[in-house]
Amino acid sequence: MSILVFAEHDNSTLKADTLKTVAAAQAIGGDIHLLVAGANCQNVADEAAKVNGVSKVLIADNAVYEHQLAENISVLVTDLASDYQHILATALTTGKNFMPRVAALLDVAQISDIIAVESADTFVRPIYAGNAIATVQSLDNKKVITVRPTGFDAVATDGSAEIVSLDTVTDAGLSAHVRDELSESERPDLGAAGVVISGGRGMQNGDNFKLLEGIADKLGAAIGASRAAVDAGFVPNDMQVGQTGKIVAPDLYIAVGISGAIQHLAGMKDSKIIVAINKDAEAPIFQVADYGIVGDLFDVLPELEGKL
Repeated sequence: MSILVFAEHDNSTLKADTLKTVAAAQAIGGDIHLLVAGANCQNVADEAAKVNGVSKVLIADNAVYEHQLAENISVLVTDLASDYQHILATALTTGKNFMPRVAALLDVAQISDIIAVESADTFVRPIYAGNAIATVQSLDNKKVITVRPTGFDAVATDGSAEIVSLDTVTDAGLSAHVRDELSESERPDLGAAGVVISGGRGMQNGDNFKLLEGIADKLGAAIGASRAAVDAGFVPNDMQVGQTGKIVAPDLYIAVGISGAIQHLAGMKDSKIIVAINKDAEAPIFQVADYGIVGDLFDVLPELEGKL
């Protein structure tokens, strides 16, 4: 049984979440190949070759794959699919973008956001915003799967896989990359940070998010936000944690002025330790918190920063 795993990268560095998707592939069992599609991405392929459990790295290095447009990547993956029983990608922006196209082209059902593997055809995934866990079995001859990285531990990077260059170049001609609009921060990436501090509607406005910055600097933390804070225009949407934002599972999650709506809990309740600060003692966030402070955040945050 052969498994194809799509590698998440930025054309220079392999993203750590790929190591967790490979862990899911190992749980399925079989010969694992890692696909690196990009432009000038040889360094990524070299990194990928060191991923434990991977026997072969396929590299498609061409300008048409530079921005990993779904229309181009989906055709590339579909062309390779005949050699594989399972096709896996990380449930992040890129994987969520092109994998449904792969499933449609192969005429199979996609299995989304798995958090555990029962067997080669049976998988566990959250439904209803994480309030229920479903065990699903696929009878399709090919399994198209996206993997929630917070559900698996990263594999080691002590391997030595063979690197094979692909000649396949497919430009579907259906889309074009216009520009990147990226927010720059010296803080850790929200999805990979070991500590996250998030603000909600209780922050009252965007300027008050500065109260989180001193604490974040002292803890080496990333700063996130609830959907309510994003919808209110306090902060940009790339800071959103939740069902429709980023799914995080840091060692420490601090929720400040966040009531704990179900959509937010779906994005952070797998955190190792959860601390909640809210003046409403009945806020749902306290039901999942390991530690809670009932108090006004404008009093608590300066004191917390001072203690740190």
